[in-house]
Amino acid sequence: MHLAYPAVLAVLLFCVGLYGVLARRNAILVLMAVELMLNAVNLNLVAFDVWLRDTLHAGQALTLFTIAIAAAEIGIGLAIVLLVYRNRGSSDIDRLRDLRESDGPPGGDSSGGSRDEKSVAPATDNDAESGSDQRVQGPAAGRRHA
Repeated sequence: MHLAYPAVLAVLLFCVGLYGVLARRNAILVLMAVELMLNAVNLNLVAFDVWLRDTLHAGQALTLFTIAIAAAEIGIGLAIVLLVYRNRGSSDIDRLRDLRESDGPPGGDSSGGSRDEKSVAPATDNDAESGSDQRVQGPAAGRRHA
């Protein structure tokens, strides 16, 4: 068997996967493109294992480890994507930019905390009487003050 055939197929698979990672904006399609790239590497490992006639079949053993790591990566990645989709309503990668850490405090403190943290005071009787619509977050979200 010529080594060129599986090597060319692996290069084509890797290029399609690389295009998918760079061009797609849907997180699930990006995960599928990463899987294509990993399968191209697996194809190369098995092809070189057969070509070198390795008695230990190290390429095939390494392929099994790669498949196991890819399965774990897809499981965790898909769980994260589904959680983001539930919270935001979209799995578009461009809309996830607000999840990154800020470089500096644009308007907040320099303690390194999130600038989205807002201190919410618990509602008092005076607030309820004045008609202010203040949202209470946290464990006391569903309780009313007497």
